[in-house]
Amino acid sequence: LAARQDFLIESGFAERRGPNVIYKKALLATLRDRELEVLAARIHAETGLIPRPVEEGQPFSGVYRASTQLISGRFAMLDDGIGFTLVPWLPAIEKQLGRELTITVRGDLASWEISRKRDVSR
Repeated sequence: LAARQDFLIESGFAERRGPNVIYKKALLATLRDRELEVLAARIHAETGLIPRPVEEGQPFSGVYRASTQLISGRFAMLDDGIGFTLVPWLPAIEKQLGRELTITVRGDLASWEISRKRDVSR
């Protein structure tokens, strides 16, 4: 525990006040964001796709390509053909791998929609 606290202090995420260690506000969100940035850079290097964060309240549609377990949780990658986004994963979407999904994020809540493709009539 002491080594972790020292790392967080050295990284600017916490400070020591006497015998106590005081953690910065939004520490977990900051660490999650850093972890996602590293993953996004790796995906960009491997695929050439551009990382595109989901904007609050705006839907993002893309093909569900993969999920990745990070320290901060599991995330799904949606690929819209030009870019990609990483969003919180849910067990319910795992069966949709390879299908187009739409996600809308509002605060800590995410709304998922499965796109229905129409059959081409002849």
